[in-house]
This record gives sequence, C-alpha cells and structure tokens, in this order.
Amino acid sequence: MGRLDGKVAIVTGAASGIGRASAFLFAREGARLVIVDRNTEGLSATAAAIKDNGGRAEAVAADVGEEDEVKGFVDHALGKFGALDVVYANAGIVGSLTPLLEQTVEEWQRVLRVNLLGPFLAVKHAGKHMVEKGRGSIVLTASAAGLRAAAGPAPYSASKAGVINLAQTAANSFLGTGVRVNAICPGLIETGMTRPTFERARERGTAGKIGQLNPLQRAGAPEEIAAMALFLASDESSYVNGQAFAVDGGLSSTLPFVRPIR
Repeated sequence: MGRLDGKVAIVTGAASGIGRASAFLFAREGARLVIVDRNTEGLSATAAAIKDNGGRAEAVAADVGEEDEVKGFVDHALGKFGALDVVYANAGIVGSLTPLLEQTVEEWQRVLRVNLLGPFLAVKHAGKHMVEKGRGSIVLTASAAGLRAAAGPAPYSASKAGVINLAQTAANSFLGTGVRVNAICPGLIETGMTRPTFERARERGTAGKIGQLNPLQRAGAPEEIAAMALFLASDESSYVNGQAFAVDGGLSSTLPFVRPIR
C-alpha cells in the first residue's frame, strides 16, 4: 500500500530536478498526478516515465505566476480526478548573479513573481477547495537561502524567505479547517537551476569541494528533497503544520566556520 494511495496531487516545476523526482516518488506511492511546468519537453518526458511505470499523470503546461493558469491547473485536477488532496508548489527560478547595487526592479519582480507569487496563488486556489473538503496538504519549496545570507542572490534569497513566512501565515489563515501548509528549505542540490555551479566546479577540478560547508560534506540529490515532500504530503505528517524544514546537510545548523584541522 502506497503512502499516497487514493490521493490526488499537483506538483509544479515537474519537468526536472526536485519537481520531477517528487512526481516520480508521489506516483510510486499511489498518487494520481497533475504535473505542471513551462518546459513542455521536460514535462512530457516526466509524464511519459510515470505512465511507463504504471502511474497516472496529467501534464499541464502553465506559468505558475499567472493567476488564471494556476486556477486552470487546479480546476484540471478537480475535473479529471474529482479531488485535490496535495499541492507541492515547487517551481522556482534563481535569477541573475548581478551584484545587489546593480540589480533592477524588473529582475526582482521576475524572481518574486515565480518564487513567491506562484506559491501564494497555489495556496489561494487549491486552498479554497481543500477548505471545503476539510483537509489537504500544501507543500512549498523555500530554500536554505531563505534562512541565512550568502546562500544565493538577493532577490532569490528574499523570495525564499517570503515563502517560509507564507507557510507560517497560510497555516494560521487556515485555522481550524484541516488544511496544512509547510515548507522545505533545500540546501545545495544538483538540479537544472544549479547545474552551472556544478559544471564550473568540475571544469576547475574542484568538484570535491561542492558542499564542503555543511557537516555531511556533500551536495544533496533531488530524491532527498522528494522524500521530505512525500512525508509532508502524506498523512504521516498529520500534526505537522506551519513549519519550514531545512534539508541541507546541516548547513543552516551553524554559523560560518573554518574546517577543523585533522
């Protein structure tokens, strides 16, 4: 018996990385899925792989920062499967690495639109249905960069700090409804978004230093974030609400430090 048997779930950002890994895991655990991304080629590949392994997945190309499109994929899940139990609002962008004093309003708006407005719209439109049913789990992808400075560009970090607060605020807004909202704060994970960082390290011959600042001394894998998302999506986390969980190898557990001499 799967941990999501009988449940209907939406996963955004499902064309690659954490979203794809989560969609695969949710499907293996019995969920019927609506998967969402703007990358139609990657999205189709994710859906095909799920179906090839006996799962059910509806692929919907959509922009998570557009309210009509968010409402559209929520309505698609309800129309196709007649229910909606889980939303994993995972889609995000990193933005540019431009120094803070050279950043533009347009760059901030672009990042906040996807990373923070997108999760809000998912909470709003999925939450309406979940409140009517008296249950539901909404999971948001934040970041370790939303917990501490120097883990990402300023617009990205600010947007993810906002996601953490959104999880707390939304959980309390759903007071007494049975709807839960939680966030995950990944550390350094190799995904399509972070791949340039990994590729540059490999080109320089410094791949062994990737993740050296956390106690586990390594980067994480998308599947490790998906495992946390599955827990928060499932009934196993029925008393977990309004929380932000760092899955970062221990990076956020300490202040910056010098590696001990062995």
